[in-house]
Amino acid sequence: MDTVLQGESSANEPVDERYSRQTLFPGIGVEGQRKLAAGHVAIVGCGATGAAVAGLLARAGVGTLTLIDRDYVEWSNLQRQVLFDEEDAAESLPKAVAAQRKISRVNRHIRVAAHVDDLVPGNIHALLQPAHLILDATDNYETRYLLNDYAVEQGKAWIYAGAVGAYAVTMNVLPGETACLACIFPKPPSGMVETCDTAGILNPAVNLAASVEAAEAMKYLVGARESMRRTLLAYDLWSNERSEMDASRPRADCAVCGERQFTHLAGEARPHITLCGRNSVQIHEHHKPVDFSLLEQRLRAHGVVRHNDMLLRFERGEYCMTIFKDGRALIQGTTDVGLARSLYARFIGS
Repeated sequence: MDTVLQGESSANEPVDERYSRQTLFPGIGVEGQRKLAAGHVAIVGCGATGAAVAGLLARAGVGTLTLIDRDYVEWSNLQRQVLFDEEDAAESLPKAVAAQRKISRVNRHIRVAAHVDDLVPGNIHALLQPAHLILDATDNYETRYLLNDYAVEQGKAWIYAGAVGAYAVTMNVLPGETACLACIFPKPPSGMVETCDTAGILNPAVNLAASVEAAEAMKYLVGARESMRRTLLAYDLWSNERSEMDASRPRADCAVCGERQFTHLAGEARPHITLCGRNSVQIHEHHKPVDFSLLEQRLRAHGVVRHNDMLLRFERGEYCMTIFKDGRALIQGTTDVGLARSLYARFIGS
């Protein structure tokens, strides 16, 4: 589902006053503010980092934001995901839509497009092509390597950012100038990777990652590329340990930016079913439209069912299934791919 919101200006609102403190900063000024207003940033992921960075850029006056997220608001999100409230969690609103609605109340002068979707090779060009800059706010390396492939192929800047526990990390990728993600990490991590559900997360770590990412985005949009950081920056807020790795130059033998092998963009590395890091499995069943009313009738005898225009939730015992309009589903309560496939086939159909 794609939605776009842009509010109308109030006759009583002094528009110039809104950004007056920001334009006083020499790095921005009046001309920089105009450039921000003309900018278009795509934010991939509207969870903790994505919600925070979207809010910062909206208040800064970035003219167009594209928000992309496949998930919905849960009660556990409210501890750190600053654009959502209890009503969003109670209604299980898609995060992109909930974020869009909140931003429209913060800054009516900007345009916000919400896409309730999973970013995949089949839609990445259509969703990201209009943006001048891409910000990573995802929770998985599969999507980050897809973003890296796309950005290098298109010569489009993107910023990597993440947070887990008390740890925040971020890196600017300027294709042709700096290292890309694959230069630093040739392959995605293997084995167990810590997530917010296994290691927990502190909201200050989220806000640190988002603040650094937002600052670097503003530098890029106003044309201050010489001020952009050329390192992979990591900071642990609990231990006070800080580290930086040089990322100022592409690696000559990098498979992506050196040899231009875009395996993730080609879909060669993408599984049909993926673990989602919170005792859940995602099943990608695109191009399989779902009639929620009919599905609710089928499932009502088997468990608790509720739906809105964007998703249906079905709870049965220890399992909860969330089905989206395109047939994609999140099966919560297991990390057993075979069991998730069986539950999907049994209640939704294969």
